[in-house]
Amino acid sequence: MAISASRDAGLIRKESSSRAWSRGVSVARGVPKTSCSRFSTKIAMPGIVRRVTTAERSSIACKATAATVEKSTKQSQQKKSEYEIFTLTTWLFKLEKEGTISNELAVVVSSIALACKQIASLVNRAGISNLTGVAGAQNVQGEDQKKLDVVSNEVFKNCLSTCGRTGVLASEEEDLPVAVDITDAYSGNYIVCFDPLDGSSNIDAGISVGSIWGVYEPSEQCPMDAHDDPNKLVEQCVVNVCQPGKDLACAGYCLYSSSTILVLSVGTGVYGFTLDPTIGEFVLTHKDVKIPDKGKIYSFNEGNMDLWDKGVQDYITSLKNPEKWDGKPYSARYIGSLVGDFHRTLLYGGIYGYPGDKKNKNGKLRLLYECAPMSFLAEQAGGLGSTGTTRILDIVPDAVHQRVPMFVGSKREVEYLESFTKNK
Repeated sequence: MAISASRDAGLIRKESSSRAWSRGVSVARGVPKTSCSRFSTKIAMPGIVRRVTTAERSSIACKATAATVEKSTKQSQQKKSEYEIFTLTTWLFKLEKEGTISNELAVVVSSIALACKQIASLVNRAGISNLTGVAGAQNVQGEDQKKLDVVSNEVFKNCLSTCGRTGVLASEEEDLPVAVDITDAYSGNYIVCFDPLDGSSNIDAGISVGSIWGVYEPSEQCPMDAHDDPNKLVEQCVVNVCQPGKDLACAGYCLYSSSTILVLSVGTGVYGFTLDPTIGEFVLTHKDVKIPDKGKIYSFNEGNMDLWDKGVQDYITSLKNPEKWDGKPYSARYIGSLVGDFHRTLLYGGIYGYPGDKKNKNGKLRLLYECAPMSFLAEQAGGLGSTGTTRILDIVPDAVHQRVPMFVGSKREVEYLESFTKNK
């Protein structure tokens, strides 16, 4: 009987020790048996007995919670919502937060985007809103103004003059740049040069057209302070506008075609946004666009070929020689709308050219409104813009409506053309 009782007592002690060991391991592994207990918990190990304090239990629980939150955050970052979109506004906020652009420039770009939305709507409804045909007047270049030219110019001016961040506006449709009225509380500092509707001669045929713009910082050498002297103020406006393309703070274009695509750069690469008509927002669709280094497409109006310089003629002839290109010559693509032709060149590579000729020694494209902004975009995408002899972005304008020849596109394609035109 005594032996049996002793054996039972031993078994009880062994079982009790085992349970205590189990409790100790659970607490040590960070899984307290009772998280809401007000009392400390014993950790029982062979030869060791100590208590886990409330502070230690809280620390263990916090670490477990932090690990769970971190894991949940990583999973949410990896899994994107199917409804997530990245708009032009979001992109501008991101650049402003990084310090890449100022709040003032972001407001200017947003105002341009608003103008482009309005013009896109007008272009789409031109045929049924009696906006096709000639307006009955000519612009400063002697070109017949289309009805949409006049309307688009007003849209751009209204959006930019009321954005509160512009000081001078220069339009391809007007004789001289104009200062935003300082008596208006909306006056600002940025200078915007724009062609409100490039390629408008194609409107009646339903072919793609577009808007082009460039934004400059105000000139430090010529402050806009002669508000009481209209003649001097105009002179100051001209000086502020006539800046080289390399000083552009922003440049871009908007293509009105099967979809409305806004492409721009603030000096950190080229980005494209497509207008989603269901929500009325430009959505990022072309991130950090890079023009191919080469491309076998050339876009020239060959109807004027006999009027071009011999260097350009020889260049075009070489592109059409199959023996020079392994049996496959270059392809010709020409819309007659700068924005449409440039957009294709930007995406597919190749070269767009509008050379000077015997009738128009410097071509027909304006430096401030077309050549400089497009060359800026091309170089930001890894391409090149040239007059055939000079980098376009280095040219300081002599006049507001100055024209220059333009060859723009893939870097190697433009350099190949220059091998025919430089020093000849």
